[in-house]
Amino acid sequence: MYLIKNATVYAPKCLGKKDVLIGGGNILKIGTDLPAERAYDVTVIDGTGKILIPGLIDSHVHILGGGGEGGAKTRTPEIMLSDIINGGVTTIVGCLGTDGCTRTMSNLLAKAKGLEEEGITTYAYTGSYQVPVRTITGNILDDIILFDRIIGTGEIAVSDHRSSQPSKEEFEKIVSATRVGGILSAKAGIVNVHMGDGKRKMELLRHILEETEIPASNMLPTHINRSTAMMEEGIQYAKKYNGYIDFTTSFDVKDTSSDGVKASTALKMALDAGVPFEQITFSSDAQGSLPMFDENGNYIGLGVGSIQTLYREMKDAILEEHIPLEDALMPVTQNPATVLKLSKKGKIQEGFDADLVLADANTLEIDSVFAKGQRMMKESECIVRGTFE
Repeated sequence: MYLIKNATVYAPKCLGKKDVLIGGGNILKIGTDLPAERAYDVTVIDGTGKILIPGLIDSHVHILGGGGEGGAKTRTPEIMLSDIINGGVTTIVGCLGTDGCTRTMSNLLAKAKGLEEEGITTYAYTGSYQVPVRTITGNILDDIILFDRIIGTGEIAVSDHRSSQPSKEEFEKIVSATRVGGILSAKAGIVNVHMGDGKRKMELLRHILEETEIPASNMLPTHINRSTAMMEEGIQYAKKYNGYIDFTTSFDVKDTSSDGVKASTALKMALDAGVPFEQITFSSDAQGSLPMFDENGNYIGLGVGSIQTLYREMKDAILEEHIPLEDALMPVTQNPATVLKLSKKGKIQEGFDADLVLADANTLEIDSVFAKGQRMMKESECIVRGTFE
């Protein structure tokens, strides 16, 4: 058990200075002047001068690695536990990407199970860029219903030269099967949609919302900040259809020749344009390849996404874009928990999972990370590492 005393708690709403008692993987008590002597085998942590926030949730992580757009040697490596912990992340959703051949759903679920055993809450999407969707059982609905860790489908690529160029009817069936699978299993049933920079942009998503009965809550389009044109489209989509939009934090405008937008800047742009906080999420695209292509679609270079950019962009939203801390926390905590229907995640609340980050109140540098009640980082040093680290 741990008793964190005198930290300023952001739940994400600011609760002021509080003591937080955690044990058995849960947040047991939040209060003032909680007595440590009454608790059995409790470790007291001084939170003076620090903030306590929910552990971050990353809805788009290539836990097996990704890439391959430049051949086999450009396949990116698997994620390591310490990478996740150092980024203040305590819940992730694993996905495949361009390559659904050499990286399979069986591999993905095995990796997810391994990370769960090492201490991180891990879910997954079924499928990859490709249509028809490659699943374990042979269809989307069965995968979502029968496998506890599978909460949706993705990342399905649209408006991208690497996609399968799905038709409106094919995309309808994917979203429909995902929605019904979610209904029957009490899960999110959400499609994580990879948005490319093609001229059709969000046409397939608009078709779903204008021509079917499926609500916007069953789709999470990501990479919205990949270009200013996509940003404009995403903002219009969010405002017109009350849809979710997701900004990729690994996108670094200094490293590409595109006109992409930094995630923290994209958040400010969206808010200024009137998009409600509740409709915006961040994800890292960690371990995914960040390929660069010329104007003819030829591969010219490659970067690798980092999960630690999720915390970086949240911090930059506060320190550089001057967004209030409790608001800047929403896209990486409460909002993804709501989108993904993770009922015990994303908030500091009694009875919720003890996924917490303790950070310096001024610099926001991470001091400690707790995942399911286990202390994973202490005094800015990762103290729990993966099996082969």
